Amino acid sequence: MKTLNDAFEHTLQDIYYAENALTKALPKMAKAAGAAHLQEALKTHLAETKEQIKLLDRVFEAIGKKAEGEKCDAIEGLIKETESIIDEAEGAALDAMLIGAAQAVEHYEIARYGTLREWARQLGKDEAHDLLTQILDQEKATNAKLTALAVGEVNAARPRKATA
Repeated sequence: MKTLNDAFEHTLQDIYYAENALTKALPKMAKAAGAAHLQEALKTHLAETKEQIKLLDRVFEAIGKKAEGEKCDAIEGLIKETESIIDEAEGAALDAMLIGAAQAVEHYEIARYGTLREWARQLGKDEAHDLLTQILDQEKATNAKLTALAVGEVNAARPRKATA
């Protein structure tokens, strides 16, 4: 990569791969979650992710490129970590750790979309900028919902003492 445009296109392929990988990981996370609200949040995010892929298809179209992903080592690592959580944690700890894992993904996506959006602006790719802004706003909203769920419900759950 030698130009900002090269970096933009490479990073766009990276996030496209990441979003597609998440469509496979999110159902597993939702199935593993114990709290109903967390299951619902993860299923909702799966639907949003599928819509974001459609928006990314439009970004590729707007820049005259074929929509394709390039392996994203970062998302692969985050998914692998999440799979370990599902295998090793249980109960309230599992739900809390699933939220933490989901937020790690959100933070990665927020960083990527923020960068892509600004590069699109710098490169004069106005339609791509607008679409990437839309996705970035959705990712920020998802992160806020996960925080609210963690603080208001999951992290507040305490094991109950056994009664005789």
